[in-house]
Amino acid sequence: MKFLKQLALIFAVCLAGEGLAGLLPFTFPGSVLSMVLLFVLLASKLLKLEQVEDAGDFFLKNMAFLFVPTVVGVMEHFPLLLQNLLPLLAVIIITTILTFGAAAWTATAVIRLQSRKKGGKADD
Repeated sequence: MKFLKQLALIFAVCLAGEGLAGLLPFTFPGSVLSMVLLFVLLASKLLKLEQVEDAGDFFLKNMAFLFVPTVVGVMEHFPLLLQNLLPLLAVIIITTILTFGAAAWTATAVIRLQSRKKGGKADD
């Protein structure tokens, strides 16, 4: 019964996120808004981790199965993807490099900030 309550809480947050996305004057994915809403609820302690932990663990352990419909949908459009292979590869490579750079810059900035708080000096 505990698992069903946790599942219901997660689905309620998803429903609220979809509802909020529908109210916005611009297009925004309801799933992303739902994740942000869940994060805000957890960070503000309005929702405690124990209230959704088991259901969240279940979703994480079975994440591969949740991607099967998406992959099948992408494979339906494989000829179109094949026609645009070079531009897609360019975008993938460029965004991967940019993501790595942003992650490295962010990690460096956080380390420096933490070092300043402790009164030490960051290693350069």
